[in-house]
This record gives sequence, C-alpha cells and structure tokens, in this order.
Amino acid sequence: MRIGIDVGGTNTDAALIGDTGNVLATVKSPTTADVTSGVAAAITSLGEPRASAVMIGTTHFVNALVEASRLERVAAVRLGLPATAALPPMVDWPARLREVVGGRSYLCHGGHEYDGTPISDLDPEELKRVAADIAGRGLRSVAISSVFSPVSAEFERRAAEILAAELGPDVHISLSSEIGRIGLLARENATIVNAALRPLAVTTVGAFEEALRVAGIDAPLFLSQNDGTLMDVGHARRYPVATFASGPTNSMRGAAYLSGLTECAVVDVGGTTSDVGILVGGFPREASGEAETAGVRTNFRIPDVLSLGIGGGSVISPDGTAGPRSVGYRLTSEALVFGGSTLTATDLAVAAGYAEIGDPSLVSHLDPKDALARIAERIATTVDRMRTSAAPLPVVAVGGGSILIPDELPGFDDVRRPGHFAVANAIGAAIAQVGGEVDRVFSGPRRKVLDEARAEAVARAEKAGARGGSVRIVDVEEIPLAYLPGDALRVRVKAVGDLDLEKINA
Repeated sequence: MRIGIDVGGTNTDAALIGDTGNVLATVKSPTTADVTSGVAAAITSLGEPRASAVMIGTTHFVNALVEASRLERVAAVRLGLPATAALPPMVDWPARLREVVGGRSYLCHGGHEYDGTPISDLDPEELKRVAADIAGRGLRSVAISSVFSPVSAEFERRAAEILAAELGPDVHISLSSEIGRIGLLARENATIVNAALRPLAVTTVGAFEEALRVAGIDAPLFLSQNDGTLMDVGHARRYPVATFASGPTNSMRGAAYLSGLTECAVVDVGGTTSDVGILVGGFPREASGEAETAGVRTNFRIPDVLSLGIGGGSVISPDGTAGPRSVGYRLTSEALVFGGSTLTATDLAVAAGYAEIGDPSLVSHLDPKDALARIAERIATTVDRMRTSAAPLPVVAVGGGSILIPDELPGFDDVRRPGHFAVANAIGAAIAQVGGEVDRVFSGPRRKVLDEARAEAVARAEKAGARGGSVRIVDVEEIPLAYLPGDALRVRVKAVGDLDLEKINA
C-alpha cells in the first residue's frame, strides 16, 4: 500500500492506495506552520501504519521563492569567458529577489560550443581565487553554469571538484547541467534558484521524515517532481527546484488515474485559483519553452498550465464577478453557508444545488444562475486556449472547488468529476512513477541518434529507481538544427517506469 500526500497552503490532503490500485481511504487535514504536525495528522487519520512507501507533493519551495523568504544567498559562477560577459548572472531578475539571493557573481574561463568544442580552457587557479572570495564572503551555496553544459558537463564537474576542495564539505553546489535545458540564462537562473533553496530543502525534507516517524510509518519517502515522477529524499535535498509544479502535476496525474482518461483537459479548482492543463499519454503536457516563476525565467521541466483567479473561496463582487480576491482558508468562517457575511463562489454552488455544504438555507434567497454562468464561461475559455485542435476534448474537473463546474461547459459537452475528485492531488502523488529524461544536441544519423537518446533515457529511469522491464518511452521530441553542421539534432526523450522498492531499499 502507498500513501500519497499533497501539502498545500490551506489543506494537507492524503490518500491510501491499495496494492491493486484501489483507493482505500482519503482525508483532508489543515496545513500547519511546522509542516510536521499537519502531515503526521493526515497520515494518522488514514489509519494504516503498514504502508510500503510515502509520496509527498509540496508547494513549500515555490512559495519561498514567491515570498522571497527562507532563501540562501548564492555565489553564481559562470564558465564562458571570453564569451557571455555582456549579460552577467541574474541580469533579468526582479530587483527584490536579486537583493535577497544575489551573494556574488563570478565570470570565469571555460564553456563549450554546441558540438562540445571548448570555448576556452578551464583555469584552476582562477577558480581557487574565486573560492577564496566566496569563503571570505561567508557564502555556502554555489551555482555553477557553463555554456552548452547539457552537451558537455565536463567543465562544470571539474569546477565543482575544485570549489568543493577549497570550500569544504559543508558547501552546497548546484550544477546547471543537472537542472536545466539548453539556453544559458534560463538554465543558469534555475540553478541559482535551486542553490538558494538547498538549505530550506534540507529542513523541509527533515520535517517530512520526522512526520513519518511521529505517525509510526517505517517506509521509504519520496517527493513528486514537476513532470509527475518521483525522486528520493537525497535527490530532493539536492534539487528542490524540481518540485515547483508538483501540485498541479499531481492533480492532473490523479485526474487521469481516477477518470481512466489519458488524453483530456484537466481543471483543478482550489480555494483561490483554477489550474488548467492538458494530459497527453497520461502525463501533463510540458511547457515548450521557458517558464517564469516569481519573475525569474527558467527552463527546467514544468507542465504547461494556465491559471485564473477563480476558486471555491472567490469573493463575488456586486456585479456578479468571481475573484480574484478569495477568503482562502477562512472559507469555513466567512462564507454565507457557514454563517459568515461574505458571498463566495461556494455559496453560489450550494444555492444552485451543485453541492451540500454548510447550511443551504442561508443561501436559499440567492439567484446564482448568471454568476455561475460567467464562471463556467471563463473556465471554458481557458480550456479552449489550451487545446491544440478542434477535436472533441473531454474535461475532467478535480479539486475541492470543482463543485463550481457544471456537467457541461460552453463548447465542451463531456465534463467528468470522478470519485475522490477533491483529493486527486494526493492520489496523483501516490501513483507517481519514476522517470528519466534526455535533452541535448546530438550529431550523426537520425536513427542512431534517436536510439541512443532512448537508451539513455531508459537507463536514467532505471538508475533513478524504476523496475527493469517496466520502463516505457512516453515522449520523443526532435528538432533539426539546420543552421549547424554535422546533421545536428536536438532530441528530448522522456521515459517512465514503475517504482522498484527492492532496488530502493537495496
């Protein structure tokens, strides 16, 4: 049996999944400031201490970036001189975040061309001088980026060895080749963000482990990643940035599991916002280019999601418009159905008979038809923006706030709200698989290149803990680079497989 947990800003959702894949129990518990007690309470409420594994999705790390709090100052080391000097690290960051995170930037020699040819040789003495300055400033998190490091990570690894030897074992070093994709500035940004979150990751993962101990659970702990796959706690401590979009991703994976659909639109309605994404092959469609979080451009794996300010706690204005203001976690005290004085979207849903929450008699005087029609129109418009063809597209509604969505949306006749829809995020975490991905530039015959990329992706998935023989290729993307010689081809391959607990415990 597996336990899936999603730690949100308001509620911590948990689900117990049996060995045959059936949902045995679900629970919602208030999220607590100390993390540990809220997660422990959710696990305890499930009443099953014999789980074989626990999977957790969390918004802690993305919230820290958005709030510009609990972040470590970072030494950003870029290898690329004499190139790249025109745009220093963090050049496009919001001033507030740059002030909090920006410890010091260093431009050093190194880097490669697209084909792996060095731009300039790595200078060990130069890096030792950089290390001395980092130590003098008291910086303990280092982000190393190098030009075209997804093609050749040699210089990043050598630079990390030199800096680690000079700075000691307590320093946290993040390498861009292990985090982002091709595109220097966005990959470098992702690496700096990861380095800034490393100390918080150690604390948060430790809190999750303590929660399991308090709840009496003796089982491996995993965190869910942006692409719907899992990573162990050691990986989570090193790469907290990989959890940024785990919330919407878990909800979409849970929607696929509960509905039985692998190709559909998913609308995840929470207390404040609605997230709309598309499932392709049972996994969220990934954003094709750069993604922006808290004003920082990055290019690591993240689902293609559109958000709008409509949720169960959305405040209804006098003209009938819902959101973007929300009562959030105060819903049970401020909404009309709970004896409060604020008209919310939940009140409209209860008045229309969509759900039985609180005291329906308190909203019997309302006429919710027009306001709910506006909400349905806005959600349908957002789903329509996400689709790539005019073909019929089923819509799966999940999340506690999905009671706002009627059985039909304008332009979408097939709307489904599966069982356990309110905790789809926790179920998505519980069923997550293990993945491996390759995204780099290859040169050579197309068939040979694709076979090599597929084999490398499968090997990475198995190394991450996937059971041999269960790994399958779920996505292949190839982009011919006509402006480069040597039949250059950018290839991205994603493979996923079932978690092998015996391999993890070995």
